[in-house]
Amino acid sequence: MGDVEVLTIGHDCEVTMHFTLALEDGTIADATIDGEPMTFTMGDGTLIQGLEMVLYGLKAGDKQSLSIDPRDTFGFPEDDNIHTLARNEFSDDLNIEEGMIIGFSTPSGDEIPGAIMEIKDGEVKVDFNHPLAGHEVVFSVEIIEIKPVQN
Repeated sequence: MGDVEVLTIGHDCEVTMHFTLALEDGTIADATIDGEPMTFTMGDGTLIQGLEMVLYGLKAGDKQSLSIDPRDTFGFPEDDNIHTLARNEFSDDLNIEEGMIIGFSTPSGDEIPGAIMEIKDGEVKVDFNHPLAGHEVVFSVEIIEIKPVQN
């Protein structure tokens, strides 16, 4: 009998997996455990490149947990991503508080999260850095299924 080739994750594969993305202290930032697994196509932008790269070569049934440095995931916080906005730019019925994360619309129509850092003298300081920027993350996956993408 001939050898059966086992499909491994590569470019343009459809991957179904469970995952957990956590900080080093165990705080879970995102996960599919206790829910439906995630299905996506490698290279489609669903996962950031640093997370996607650690999946290459895995096969169905594989489990893996890796600590990944900030430079390979969400980067480091940048001062240029902290902006001060006038309080009157926020809806009066929006009760903003320090620590809240609010969705903001960009001029191109995309929505990005911003963390309220400080409210003072009619101004609101907002941090638009990714909430995981500067943090090493632990990315744990269980590969459920891999299919070649039909072009």
